[in-house]
Amino acid sequence: MRRRTPPPPSPLPQREGVDPVRFRLPAGDAWATVRDHLVARLAPGAEVIDGMLDAGRIVDATGSPVSRDTAYRPGMYVWFHRELPDEERVPFAVDVVYRDEHVVVADKPHFLATTPRGSHVAETALARLRRELGTPRLSAAHRLDRLTAGLVLFTVRPEERGSYQTLFRDKRVAKEYEAVAPYDPSVDLPRTLRSRIIKERGVVAAREVEGEPNAVSRVELLEHRMGRARYRLVPFTGQTHQLRVHMSALGVPILGDPLYPVVTGPAAAGDFRRPLQLLARVLEFTDPITGREHRFVSPRVLRAWSSYDEWAR
Repeated sequence: MRRRTPPPPSPLPQREGVDPVRFRLPAGDAWATVRDHLVARLAPGAEVIDGMLDAGRIVDATGSPVSRDTAYRPGMYVWFHRELPDEERVPFAVDVVYRDEHVVVADKPHFLATTPRGSHVAETALARLRRELGTPRLSAAHRLDRLTAGLVLFTVRPEERGSYQTLFRDKRVAKEYEAVAPYDPSVDLPRTLRSRIIKERGVVAAREVEGEPNAVSRVELLEHRMGRARYRLVPFTGQTHQLRVHMSALGVPILGDPLYPVVTGPAAAGDFRRPLQLLARVLEFTDPITGREHRFVSPRVLRAWSSYDEWAR
């Protein structure tokens, strides 16, 4: 089997810890110029693309600016920086709990996305760590939802990232979560939930449907008081919003969840009250490069358990 030729290195540096966009011109298309293809394929439109070309902000593999009349060449790579959105700063730190020459394990706060996506670009855990640690080649081996806090594994060397991603793909990472949710004495725990969960493009909430289970979660009750409980959650699969969907299905939705059981309107920019009470507490794995046994535990405390009145106000 032929090995895929890797793309050339980016001629543009990162900006605010964010990589430039890399775009490859596909074979089979018959465009006269690179400009014509970019206008047809990219959302900003002709006026924006022309402005970027005229300003020299779109470059080829040598770093030379692409002009409006640069001929289309299938397989050619171009790079450019996207316009960074006006992002509200998330006023909580990303804590590094472990670092060596291969990995960084960070404890991500609520409200901060793991990697650039949509309207969250520079205000992400990855971009922040790149800036703060001076590690421009840092990459995420997996992701946590923006609203979920806790442990995330990042890789230092791009050539090793696949080895760490394989750990997650092959379910060789033990993960434990903690959640605060209502207490219902009629819910029989511990319990392992199995269901089929789908997440449709353009729909914010996932849902359970009939069919072969693709989502398996273990739910255990740790303690309860005053109508609330602290739960230990162990996902054996990785469907989108799996733990949130399963807790809602049990009738004890996680406190602060804006999607389950009912989708509510998005919080206003800068509103960091009532974070989702879900925490990636434990991350355990054998390092595929060094062979070291790692077990990391987040020291974060879910506020709806430690100080409910403060969280709820």
